[in-house]
Amino acid sequence: MRRAGQGRLVNGTPGREDLVLARAGFEDFRRHVVPAGDVVHRTADDIVAWVFSRSDSAPHLFGGGVEDFERDLRAVLRRAAPDDRFAERLPATEIMTWRRPLRGR
Repeated sequence: MRRAGQGRLVNGTPGREDLVLARAGFEDFRRHVVPAGDVVHRTADDIVAWVFSRSDSAPHLFGGGVEDFERDLRAVLRRAAPDDRFAERLPATEIMTWRRPLRGR
């Protein structure tokens, strides 16, 4: 499984973040799910910005080839949608929260 940067985790990422945070003193774990559904419209600029915002495709990872990558990505996007309009159905988002205990409890 890829991880941030250029490395890989052979066995994936460890699970049970809830246990790690509980051991660190956090409590009151809650899981919230924002359902999928809305369709948003994107431009090539939006997609390029999204690609470069990801930890596995951050600009510094391309070294001197970042301009070539962006040029090639934009060419692919132009061929896919000459009108510069892309639609994306937003996925469900999971939000997990924990609290620190109040002092004096």
